[in-house]
Amino acid sequence: MTLQDIAHPIQPHLEAFGHVFRDSLRSKIGLVELITKYIVRQKGKKVRPILVLLSAELCGGVNEKTYRGATLVEILHTATLVHDDVVDDADTRRGFPSINAVWKNKIAVLMGDYLLSRGLLLSLEKDDFHFLKITSTAVRRMSEGELHQIQKSRKLDMDEETYMTIIGDKTASLLATCCEIGAASSTADQERHRCLREFGENVGLAFQIRDDVLDYVGRRSITGKPTGLDLNEKKLTLPLIHALREAPRAEGKEILGMIRHGGKSMKVQKVIDFVKEHGGLEYAGGRAHHYASLAKAQLESFPASPSKASLTAFAEFVVSRNK
Repeated sequence: MTLQDIAHPIQPHLEAFGHVFRDSLRSKIGLVELITKYIVRQKGKKVRPILVLLSAELCGGVNEKTYRGATLVEILHTATLVHDDVVDDADTRRGFPSINAVWKNKIAVLMGDYLLSRGLLLSLEKDDFHFLKITSTAVRRMSEGELHQIQKSRKLDMDEETYMTIIGDKTASLLATCCEIGAASSTADQERHRCLREFGENVGLAFQIRDDVLDYVGRRSITGKPTGLDLNEKKLTLPLIHALREAPRAEGKEILGMIRHGGKSMKVQKVIDFVKEHGGLEYAGGRAHHYASLAKAQLESFPASPSKASLTAFAEFVVSRNK
């Protein structure tokens, strides 16, 4: 199934969410309004709102609180992307010039702050205090995960346990938040909240592992993202971590030295061949499918429905996608 197929049961709700999202970003300041319109025009696949809406539908039905929850999550996600582009000195985002490339870093940082404040105010104005608790935990985990990864990239001493902690914090925490907020918007059943949170956490782990595999198998023709981008940033991800664990010590040391020194000494294809030779791709692919299976297991207690089928399909989609 495509992402469009997965979103089919909540398509009318997704359109209604779009209106709430746009309205929540309105400002009387001309520059802010200009930039928010630019952001809205380049919004991506809406994966996070889709998860919020499907989770709500599964737990009792989408309502106005669900739209606010989906908007909060999407605003939070957008703010982190704006700040990430400043940190990474990125010139583009989804094929468009990034905010910092068009309006420079100072304005980009302030816009990220503005977006965060709008998300917080949206919840405070409607007394959605539970949403704030859930999202605050995600923001803390995302920040810690990013800093943890920077620390490990400098030392190049990542093991699998640390890698899983980092991607859980950086990626899975926000998808878990989406699903828990969706559930919380439509039911007070804490067990339902837990199931959806665990679904999102596991599907987020599967999503990121698959993303890291794609960095090795190549997707230049699909997304324009160069193969080996993580290597150029000295990030050790699961395919390489496993290959280093399986390879002879001397060979692994040579590969790490190549990554550490970077520049012209960094032979991306040689590292990719090393990972393939020592089973890194197969191992990481297997782990991604493992977490996707754990995610689907969290849905077993729910009765059959189009939303359950879509969430199950999403768990399968994240490990089979090519971009």
